[in-house]
Amino acid sequence: MRYNGPGVLAFLLFPLAFLTCCVRASALTTFISPNERLCFYADVDKAGEKIGFYFAVQSGGSFDIDFEVKDPNEKVLLDGLRERQGDYVFTANTVGEYAFCFENDMSTLSEKLIDFDIMVESEPRREAPAKPGQIAEQTSALEESIFRLNGQLMSIKRTQKYFHTRENRGFSIVKTTQNRLFWYAVLESLTMIGMAIAQVYILQTFFTKTGRRYKV
Repeated sequence: MRYNGPGVLAFLLFPLAFLTCCVRASALTTFISPNERLCFYADVDKAGEKIGFYFAVQSGGSFDIDFEVKDPNEKVLLDGLRERQGDYVFTANTVGEYAFCFENDMSTLSEKLIDFDIMVESEPRREAPAKPGQIAEQTSALEESIFRLNGQLMSIKRTQKYFHTRENRGFSIVKTTQNRLFWYAVLESLTMIGMAIAQVYILQTFFTKTGRRYKV
């Protein structure tokens, strides 16, 4: 493959710049208290943009949460009850502010920790800065490689999120089990102390004047 100057280099790097410049994403972690409702918002500038929405409950209760996604006209696009995690992609047909809400209404004591991503991806028409037919074969191969790498990176990202969620949930279960074992040990110790005091009291009544007398 020949190098024909700065214009060719810019043309070859255009697909990579397209991928990096046309995605707006927010990765957040938040706590949701019992009976609390939290909403987050993302702006869509043009109809037809893709919105990616991912969430996973990391700790708290049964690792479940209620969620709801609304468009600028307050129309419910997605919703779910007692969901542990979700990964959705949909097309935004209305320009404006989209709401992503979580509600911990089913829990009266447990606070929930949630990781979530909101990604808004534009899909403008790609126009080559060079004249048609100059380096079509090289550009086609480069674009195909870039999009294949992008798909592989997204797959790795999902796998990392999955293991991150499993790790956090496992740690939460271990911590909860540890607390239960601690209080069980405390209760067992108090029970043994109570039984010892009761036995001493019962034996003591055998030899008092007010208690019954037994021959030994």
